[in-house]
Amino acid sequence: MTDPLTVPPVLRGNYAFFFDLDGTLAEIKPHPDQVIIPESIRMALHQLAQQQQGALALISGRSMVELDGLAAPYHFPLAGVHGAERRDIKDQTHIVALPSTLAAEVEQWLTAGMATLPGSEIENKGMAFALHYRQAPQHQLAIERLAQDTVARFEGLALQPGKCVVEIKPAGINKGAAITAFMQEAPFRGRLPVFVGDDLTDEAGFDAVNAAGGISVKVGQGNTQAQWRLANVAETHRWVLQLAQQHALTDRREGYESLGRSI
Repeated sequence: MTDPLTVPPVLRGNYAFFFDLDGTLAEIKPHPDQVIIPESIRMALHQLAQQQQGALALISGRSMVELDGLAAPYHFPLAGVHGAERRDIKDQTHIVALPSTLAAEVEQWLTAGMATLPGSEIENKGMAFALHYRQAPQHQLAIERLAQDTVARFEGLALQPGKCVVEIKPAGINKGAAITAFMQEAPFRGRLPVFVGDDLTDEAGFDAVNAAGGISVKVGQGNTQAQWRLANVAETHRWVLQLAQQHALTDRREGYESLGRSI
């Protein structure tokens, strides 16, 4: 879809919520370690999860360890590294890992390739590699070529472009597949999926949610398959707070009605 897309409504009912993190729940920073989710938003996510019987997950290119740290003290179902690692509501983990020999060969190849690109950074996520160039945008084309050469050289890998990063991950892994896996499990099963994201990496998630008749929300500008749009992280925060507040009011009203009927 192209512009214009409107702000999504404040949803009422049984939904399964999925949120990207960087650029969606948190402002993008020069270095990933500088990113935070404001306390009020973490609390609102917790409230929304409780109101939906736990049907809320974070879906990110970050590792699950990073996601837990950013969401603390709250504990959500997670899909990290674009779904290569996933934790369900029962705390069971599902991991798609690269063979150790292959991972070592790929890391050696990438390290040699990026040695001549000062300011760029390689991040080994265990089951994927992220090639960052936010601090060295002049190397974007060189890093993209290196990533393409890597996928051509080693079997079973795929590219995942993002904002100032190119990731190399196991083929068949994406946020859409992660959302689909969650939707087959309680407490997500039988609910309408809602996914909010900002990046190219989120388009697979939008596709999966659209196919399920759900609500897809793009944060920021740019062409997208999403049906709705939030202008930026600040507007996303306002929407999340409205969601939590609306569901809390609905729960209280229903509680009063039940009490009235019982008296």
